[in-house]
Amino acid sequence: MENKYGILLNGDIKLHRKWFEEMCNLIGINVVYRPLKPDKHYTTYTEIDGNYEQPLIVGCIFEEHPEQQTLKKLGWASELQENASIIHVPYDLVGIQQGVLFIIPSGIDNAKGRLFRVSKISNIMVYPASLTCQLVPEYEDTYSESQSNFKHSSFNLLKEGDAD
Repeated sequence: MENKYGILLNGDIKLHRKWFEEMCNLIGINVVYRPLKPDKHYTTYTEIDGNYEQPLIVGCIFEEHPEQQTLKKLGWASELQENASIIHVPYDLVGIQQGVLFIIPSGIDNAKGRLFRVSKISNIMVYPASLTCQLVPEYEDTYSESQSNFKHSSFNLLKEGDAD
């Protein structure tokens, strides 16, 4: 029987991907993954709970400070990625795309996990067992309306002066 996809894409690829998942269980960390909802898209003014699915726990390999050789192997310009973090996730991860969120737990103390957004995705051509995602920090809007006090702003002072 003729294999129209070549000799590299055969049943062994599933075994190779299972090896990656086992490696994540042995030496990786568990992170919280939030894929985009099907009818939503990422914007810079997004609300996390409104545009993202419920959190999923995913095993991955996280590199906070990757080496230049690693970045060159991925084909990324290493001089542009000086402060970038990367994460290796399973190839078959549901809903993976640019703009999804990963929450990386803090390893030092019981602090809240750090929130990251995927800005770029890459993989190798031969036997892709994982996807490599470049992460950038995402900052949540924790400013509440109750913190605003416009009672003593200059516009209100001018308005009060005109009323007299």
